[in-house]
Amino acid sequence: MRPSQILRSRTAAAAVALATAATVGFGLAAAPAANAAPGDPISFGLHVPQIANGLVPTVPTGTIRLWDVGISWGKVQPSAKKFWWTGMDKAIANSNKLNAKVLYVLGSTPNWAAKNKKQGTYPNKGAASMPTSMKVWKDWVTAVTKRYAASIDAYQIWNEANLSTFWMGTPDQMADLTNEAYKIIRKNDPTAQIVSASSTVRLTSAYNKFFPAYLKGLKKRGWPVTAYSVHLYPNSLGTPADRVTYISTVRASLAAAGAPAKPLWDTEVNYGLAGPGSGNPKVNIDGDQAASWVSQTYLDSARLGIDRTYWYSYTPSPYSLLGIQMYPGTTGALGYATTYGWLVGGSVSCVTAAVNTCTIVKNGATSTVAWASTGSGPFVVPAGATNSVTATNVSTPVTAGTTVTIGSMPTWFGAS
Repeated sequence: MRPSQILRSRTAAAAVALATAATVGFGLAAAPAANAAPGDPISFGLHVPQIANGLVPTVPTGTIRLWDVGISWGKVQPSAKKFWWTGMDKAIANSNKLNAKVLYVLGSTPNWAAKNKKQGTYPNKGAASMPTSMKVWKDWVTAVTKRYAASIDAYQIWNEANLSTFWMGTPDQMADLTNEAYKIIRKNDPTAQIVSASSTVRLTSAYNKFFPAYLKGLKKRGWPVTAYSVHLYPNSLGTPADRVTYISTVRASLAAAGAPAKPLWDTEVNYGLAGPGSGNPKVNIDGDQAASWVSQTYLDSARLGIDRTYWYSYTPSPYSLLGIQMYPGTTGALGYATTYGWLVGGSVSCVTAAVNTCTIVKNGATSTVAWASTGSGPFVVPAGATNSVTATNVSTPVTAGTTVTIGSMPTWFGAS
């Protein structure tokens, strides 16, 4: 596919910045402001592993994270002097057909570039290794950013670098990779977001060993990121309320490190995935509960200031790894789409209480979504509301001023 086939316009300022890369790059989508409002489509992200093959989600999305798509560094650059761009071209083109901005994960290390080829096996042997030299890394980042300057909205340094599956170098080495990538991205794609290596939270020992030390390394280098990233999967028996606790944990880590205020992104989330350990078996979550938990996830992100949340993942059929499935006809997909419809395009303000609320002002009309993170509680139907709609899209007439009981199922109240 030729670059011109997937060319899209960007701001004039970005076009000027890209002029020097015009012979090798192509523009697709503008970078967002540093902080996205809760009603911005970009706050609703997805993983779509089959995006390069043309899978079109039946739910809307503002951004797609390109991971597990078959276009990792080792796939795109299978040897030092050989590049295979076809998969990335297709993934970006198909994302843009959905008007979705692209987050691309720069790591992991190709086998040919691995200092220790025994470190890591996914997506190739040596994938968790430090590259043989910083030059190899810098050349890779330069190649990607020159080719896709302005077509990739955000670059993430690495995936789950606190886990030995994906990274066996030190936190300081990861901070060094981050800093070098930052300088190159700023030169070649100055309006792009530069996202820290992600860290899971649910494996406490791995999180505590990596994340604070990585933040220390970033601080030493002047905080060379525009957004922090974590993966907020709870353990397999966990709930959205546990994810909320993890958000507090991450905020505390950032505060302890003296981290400057920057957006916090959750770049992978689902529920029921097996682990950590044998005491947390895989759990299948379906029906109303799936819709409720997906909806709560995005509502919690809105009320707690998580700028982007990327659901893992949207698939064409069931994927046994996942606790909540999201493919056509699932209640997970229904809960996601319903919540997107409530929030996107509106001005959103949220309040944390026994019954949490988000108030949305959209097209001159005011509505409210209410849900309880734990248990249930009373809620007074707001003035002007004549109808309630659950995350499963079940509608019921209501009377303003009456008291109803709200549980874990997010429920919208507004005028019909």
